[in-house]
Amino acid sequence: MVMTAAAAARQILMRLTEVMASRMHAQGKLDQVVEIIGECLSSEVCSIYLLREGMLELFATRGLNQSAVHVTRMAIGEGLTGQIARKVETLNLAEAKAHPDFQYRPETGEEKFHSFAGVPIVYRERAVGVLCVQHVEPRRYEDVEIEALQTTAMVLSELIANAELVDEEEALGLTAEQSGPQTLAGLTLVKGLGAGFAVYHQPRVEITQVMAQDIEAERERVYRAFDKMREQIDSLASQAEFGVGGEHEEVLETYKMFAYDEGWSRRINEAIDSGLTAEAAIERVQQHTRMRMREIDDPLLADRMHDLEDLANRLLRIVAGQVGTAASQGLRRDTILIARNLGPAELLEYDKRRLKGVILEEGSLTAHVVIVARAMNVPVIGRTKGVRTTIREGDEILLDASAGSAIVRPLPQVADAFQARFAKSREKQAAYASLRDVEPFTRCGTRIQVMMNAGLRDDMAALAMTGADGVGLFRTEFQFLVSATLPQRERQTRLYRDVLDAAGDKPVIFRTVDIGGDKSVPYLASEIAAQDENPAMGWRALRLALEREGLMKIQARSLLEAAAGRTLYVMFPMVSEPWEFDAAKQVFDEQIAFLRAQRKRLPESVRFGAMLEVPALAEVLDLLLPRLSFLSIGTNDLTQFLFAADRANPKLAERYDWLSPSILRFLRRVMQSSIGSGVDIGVCGEMGGRRLEALALMGIGYRRLSITPAAVGPIKELVRKVDLAELSAAMTALLADPSRNLRAELAAWADARDIEYD
Repeated sequence: MVMTAAAAARQILMRLTEVMASRMHAQGKLDQVVEIIGECLSSEVCSIYLLREGMLELFATRGLNQSAVHVTRMAIGEGLTGQIARKVETLNLAEAKAHPDFQYRPETGEEKFHSFAGVPIVYRERAVGVLCVQHVEPRRYEDVEIEALQTTAMVLSELIANAELVDEEEALGLTAEQSGPQTLAGLTLVKGLGAGFAVYHQPRVEITQVMAQDIEAERERVYRAFDKMREQIDSLASQAEFGVGGEHEEVLETYKMFAYDEGWSRRINEAIDSGLTAEAAIERVQQHTRMRMREIDDPLLADRMHDLEDLANRLLRIVAGQVGTAASQGLRRDTILIARNLGPAELLEYDKRRLKGVILEEGSLTAHVVIVARAMNVPVIGRTKGVRTTIREGDEILLDASAGSAIVRPLPQVADAFQARFAKSREKQAAYASLRDVEPFTRCGTRIQVMMNAGLRDDMAALAMTGADGVGLFRTEFQFLVSATLPQRERQTRLYRDVLDAAGDKPVIFRTVDIGGDKSVPYLASEIAAQDENPAMGWRALRLALEREGLMKIQARSLLEAAAGRTLYVMFPMVSEPWEFDAAKQVFDEQIAFLRAQRKRLPESVRFGAMLEVPALAEVLDLLLPRLSFLSIGTNDLTQFLFAADRANPKLAERYDWLSPSILRFLRRVMQSSIGSGVDIGVCGEMGGRRLEALALMGIGYRRLSITPAAVGPIKELVRKVDLAELSAAMTALLADPSRNLRAELAAWADARDIEYD
């Protein structure tokens, strides 16, 4: 072959442009296409197979028997052509008959041809056909020939789709069954129901023009895109807050390596030389990368190839001028957001009125975005397989995050049933909302404090809507998690003041920042999370804050200034021993003295509390209680520490029940040890927001619960149905001689009294 791959491809593209622009019917165009490719590559045979009704059908050929056109068909994976489509990879054989997948089709007249080369015709990452060439002479095809075929196949994919030579469902790789209703399974991250239309967080760049009119102009566009992308990567890498020597640095170094890789940019330039636009050239090289990825067994190398693909997607969005996410374009209707992963700041960019749910391909129970989504009351499922091959932009989706499932393109009767269920749920919510101004007294006249958890400024609207008694847990770390840099004192003060203003005369318990461990932030040294094998039990919360004293000083002053003239409630997380509480309180005492010396206005009073999450603290409560105004038990972390069971591990997430006798006995012992101390003791966490668990907590003595806003109404309703003397007696009996299934026994007790539970 005399000409280069780029020259051969360019010659083919120029002639293909003329053919596809003509008014010739589709079959005539394909007949012309195989002739052009055959002539330009001096090939004795050139054939095009396209996907139709799930089978690869011979659509056009030069060199084989014309009578075989639309007659020869094979399944995906059948024969050499079927294998190319199934594996989405190139075959280059000197002797086709020697390959184990070779299948002879007598109607084609191909018995005299020995050599064979085929490349997949890929559309939206799916093989929709195969382009192949054959020769009588046994020989392997040269790299330049294969490159020319691959470039031509890429252009063909767009031309074939535009000419509607393959069905849109086939183009997306969907069978007739897959194009109908589908159910996807995932891991429940945030419970709830949601219905809307699919929107991808990072919209796919649609390549509308494949062939370049001005090669030099396209090359200049790529150069500018590379410069911009490298600036972005260099900017990230140069930020001191990423720390030194940790995971962030390794990832960024890999990105820099690819961003400055001359081989990668050279391959894109070569694709432009063949006549492709900048977008098509990047996509062409990406296709080549994906084929290589399928051949890689080494997980580490495969990860690096994924990094290259992510970087190529970034480059493609830059060159196409689509730098933003779907949030920047705005949501136009009720939406189920689809993403590989999301950061909390990215989620907050979306309009909460339109965002009805999130489906993540990855995601975990401890991801920052899950914390924020729960606060926003947005249902989420994660670790969802088959998302990109099943869900199309604009598909209707019914999301049942409580069951960890999503129905895509539902049948009308299924959608009607879901909406009826949704309506029933809304009716219940309306009934709960009617309890907004009702104080939660038990049947025996005991007042139960039902407070809510919060972490965002917007959460405070729920205080009035639910009629909660106050905020029993304000997670101050949310501001740190969604911020690119350490929040300045002025920003923190403004947030805390806004929260207190919104709460009015209701109390707000501010938990000092709980970051580090699994809640890593990029502007802290990367060793925070990188060296913790179990982040939940690592360098986090109060442990981190006491070591990084400046961070805690800023937060202390911000809280004190924001609460000027009011009562400030401060709670320290992850207290393991009394001295840690003393050290944290001393930071506040010093800031109080500083502000007093500056003649700044101070809070009327400051009440200090601790979170009991670490079981060791229960053994020294007699020493700590005299120092406290209140104590809150954080059931989420406490449970995993008691059972040595990581709650982020899906195999363990449901194994250890909150209604386990060991947990309830522990909690009862803590409650009993506080009697007579004058310290207000309560529970904050998901446990208190579940009706059966709330019954158990009230039965062992707890009178303050801090829960998600959505649970306030249901728990208020529950409280009004309970006689505490009767409930306490039942819990005493159940814990005295507990069965293996205490949950079932308590449920039976509730059923006998017509008390509803989750």
